[in-house]
Amino acid sequence: MSESTALDNFLEKWRSRWPEWQLVQGFVPEPQRRIAVAWFALLQELADAMNIAGDPLPADAKLAWWGEELRDWARHRSRHPLGRVLEPVQAPWALLADALPALSLMRGLPQEADAALPLVAPLANAIAQVEAGLFPGARRRSALPELSAQLLFTRWMEVPPHADAPRWREALLAHWPARVGGPRPRRVLATLMRLRLQHLHADGQGSTPSKPLKLVWTTWRAAAGGS
Repeated sequence: MSESTALDNFLEKWRSRWPEWQLVQGFVPEPQRRIAVAWFALLQELADAMNIAGDPLPADAKLAWWGEELRDWARHRSRHPLGRVLEPVQAPWALLADALPALSLMRGLPQEADAALPLVAPLANAIAQVEAGLFPGARRRSALPELSAQLLFTRWMEVPPHADAPRWREALLAHWPARVGGPRPRRVLATLMRLRLQHLHADGQGSTPSKPLKLVWTTWRAAAGGS
């Protein structure tokens, strides 16, 4: 498999999980779109490593590999295909590597969302700082509670707490306003995620898709909310 094909496979894997992106990607400046998809694909790869079921050793080994890889990006060396897009951008990759242990903590979340949010705050902080490097010019950085809520939702999508789905949904939404901060790609994705959370089924298994007109309108408002 060629390097280009491997990269495209990772990008397409993320797009397949977020087909809504196709409708709203035009709200992201064209020069940022490929970087945005590569970045979100990287975050998905990290989440997938954390979500490996059963024996945690393979997941821990994969996260350790990613830590080494991200530290190499800080030295402008990369092995993973996503690094071909992301590594040349000046961003605090080593800080993200140091925050990866928070993903291991997310395998055993407390029963209360308010107790889980502090566990992912270091990772949320690292993500916010990397995004400030990837997408310069945002008027304000993502607030940590709302970004932490988004991270918890990515975990929830894979292993939902079925009995507590309505309570967790309301708890996460309480920390996740409709108008979020951060660069435009983050605001667009956060809006897509929040719509899924709002429409989450009562048993926590999947969500009702938003109507395209509402999705586009809501995302446009979020994209227009800052530089």
